[in-house]
Amino acid sequence: MRFLLTFTLLLVMMNPLAAQDAPRGTATTASFESETLSRAYEYFVYLPAGYEANADRRYPVIYLLHGRGDDYYAWLNGIGVLDTLIAAGDIPPVIAIMPDVPSSDRASYYIDSAYTGADFPTEPVETAFFNELIPYVDATYPTIATREGRVIGGYSMGGYGALRYALAHPDAFIGAIVLSPAVYTPQPPQDSSTRLFGAFGVGEMLFDEARYASLNYPALFESFVTSNLALYMFIAVGDDEWKNPAPEDYLHDIDLEAHLLYNRARRVPKLLAELRVYDGGHDWNVWRRGFEEGLRYISRFLPK
Repeated sequence: MRFLLTFTLLLVMMNPLAAQDAPRGTATTASFESETLSRAYEYFVYLPAGYEANADRRYPVIYLLHGRGDDYYAWLNGIGVLDTLIAAGDIPPVIAIMPDVPSSDRASYYIDSAYTGADFPTEPVETAFFNELIPYVDATYPTIATREGRVIGGYSMGGYGALRYALAHPDAFIGAIVLSPAVYTPQPPQDSSTRLFGAFGVGEMLFDEARYASLNYPALFESFVTSNLALYMFIAVGDDEWKNPAPEDYLHDIDLEAHLLYNRARRVPKLLAELRVYDGGHDWNVWRRGFEEGLRYISRFLPK
């Protein structure tokens, strides 16, 4: 079933950065039947102003992943900046796709879980994203259906997903916008949601350290290098992130982990990274600002 609800007014109300006189795109809900997930795969799609009048144009696409406990509605807090940046000519007109991942409520981390326990049902989220969502979007909308025309972005757990997808699938994306990413190295703190809901579990075990390490970004750098492809990454975080109270977990504060990610990424051939630290916490005051600046940076490498 496809929903055709337009949220133009809501986009403006939820986005204080949007210029009131900027031509506005539309955001609508849509869905298709997923064989991988055995359910409807729902998503928001943002179409830029003038979309209907430019039937022959093809557009870059940015995929936006929400955080744990949120759904695709959360990105209505941020995508309104697209209108402002497109109207100003700061970025080219783009299509934005915001998938809804209900399993993220229990911390799917956007991966295919190997956990088989019945208490926290899991889904092959990563397989569905690459084998079904991207091909469906390219078949349904006038996209630039190459890595040069795709960007991945996300905040918090979605930041983990955006980072992983960009590194594990280098042939899919030219750039990544990674906002307050919930990444931890070498292992997450004991109270992290990575350990609690089976995302990184194996069999009946909720969390497996070896599986977590194999899927995390340090392990992906080597395979990324062998692709010989360039990736442009924008990382942003707030300076008021939650501070882990246990001394053994101090190094897992997300602001510190974001710095470590940037420091490591800068040492990877053909991985060009930028880092910004804003005044703020783990919220949309940081993510909206990072999304706007990240778009300005990544758009330099998109087809015009």
